[in-house]
Amino acid sequence: MSERIPTTEPPATTTPATTSAPAGMTPPAPAQLGERDQAVLAFERQWWRHVGAKEEAIRATFGLSAARYYQLLGALVDSPLALAFDPMLVKRLQRMRSARSEARASRSLPADD
Repeated sequence: MSERIPTTEPPATTTPATTSAPAGMTPPAPAQLGERDQAVLAFERQWWRHVGAKEEAIRATFGLSAARYYQLLGALVDSPLALAFDPMLVKRLQRMRSARSEARASRSLPADD
């Protein structure tokens, strides 16, 4: 006897992209950034002279550790919604991240002789 194990995922359905919402229903609104994500981007627009001051402001404003904030920011920088919301800021943050990554990669360890 074989026992079927129920799946938690509904069966896949395909819907053509050109279909409209059923009569009496409004189509879903386009996806938008949440309030927290918008606040993070607004926070990043500010100019920070001292790292410590920014980390204190992150905790006071968002109630997050700096590490968690930067995790959220990293995901946000890769988000197409964030890019659509504030393209100049997101592209600047992407360039800064890329430059830091390249700087880390260009550092070489001393060669063993």
